[in-house]
Amino acid sequence: MRNEVNKISRLAVLSALSILLMFLIRFPLIPAAPFLEYEPGDVPALIAAFLFGPGAGVIVTLVVSLVQALTVSAGSGWIGAIMHFVATGTMVVVAGYIYKRVHTFKGAVIALIAGSISMTLVMIPLNLFFTTKFMNVPVEAVKAMLIPVIIPFNLLKASLNSVLTVFVYKPVAKFLRVELKPMMEETR
Repeated sequence: MRNEVNKISRLAVLSALSILLMFLIRFPLIPAAPFLEYEPGDVPALIAAFLFGPGAGVIVTLVVSLVQALTVSAGSGWIGAIMHFVATGTMVVVAGYIYKRVHTFKGAVIALIAGSISMTLVMIPLNLFFTTKFMNVPVEAVKAMLIPVIIPFNLLKASLNSVLTVFVYKPVAKFLRVELKPMMEETR
């Protein structure tokens, strides 16, 4: 029972950190699409997935997606929440699952790369469906944005969050007083 309470409180801290990062750091990555903003709020979800498993990463992602839909992304509302939840959820599930199986630094890198690619790939059909059906953007316009805007944005966002995760994993785990997985115990 006590372990569950500790885990829940640590996930709450990671969720709060994710929300804070989402509010404080937001900027466009691609000048041609200023509406696509980078925010490092996915990093705590990835840390949760690495520390406690993919389900924990999904919980943090759900909390942040709901808060984001009601605040900074209120314009896209439930559509933005679903897209964020599915995109980040895909990344944390894939990365968390792989890292759970391969507890090494190399395993973490492979997990983050696979998660980044998965997130990018899942955003293609999500944009083709949600952006065209619910935001009234013509399908041809979305298709025209896939290669120059949507795919590069998602790859870049996921890659930046992956690099940040590698650098902050150990200090955040120590702050949370969680026994570190072997990922950061190896020398780089």
